[in-house]
Amino acid sequence: MRARMFLWGSILCVVVICGCNQITRYKITSTIFDGVPRLPPAEQYCQDYHEQKLDEEKAAAIPAKDERNSTKGSRHAPFAAKRCNDCHDKSTENGLIRPKDQLCFVCHPKIIAGPYAHGPAAVGACLECHEPHSGPNPALLKTDKKTLCSLCHKEQRVARAMHARLKERGMSCTDCHDPHSGTNAYFLK
Repeated sequence: MRARMFLWGSILCVVVICGCNQITRYKITSTIFDGVPRLPPAEQYCQDYHEQKLDEEKAAAIPAKDERNSTKGSRHAPFAAKRCNDCHDKSTENGLIRPKDQLCFVCHPKIIAGPYAHGPAAVGACLECHEPHSGPNPALLKTDKKTLCSLCHKEQRVARAMHARLKERGMSCTDCHDPHSGTNAYFLK
């Protein structure tokens, strides 16, 4: 009898220590022992899983303090307040309350103002420039504002010499151009 208990105890320890998932552990322990507490409802697993993934994404999006070059970074307000349902809907196929190209316009309907619209902003491709949850740069930008535009815009500038002088003085594109839209050609402010 003692040998059998030792065997089952060893199997149980191996299962728990080796990291079987919670459902497998429940099946094994409830088979061996009486009175094992029931598992939480399936919705709780989904919520725990999504919270874990958000924490992982947050940790991956925010580099170590010494990598930030003293920038304060930014966080999307609903994300910071843990209001996931402002954007996410687990009942839809894409997991969002609107299609990806329409989502940001729910809270930012006037981001396109004027007859001239920057291509990515016009089609709702906000994630080409912005992070959805948090990041090391202001305004949730994927990189610092002095290099962001040049990731896509490789073409020669209309006023090449002037742009070169402004860049030498440390100015960024958004000092003169609105990155989303405008009433003037080239989105000039």
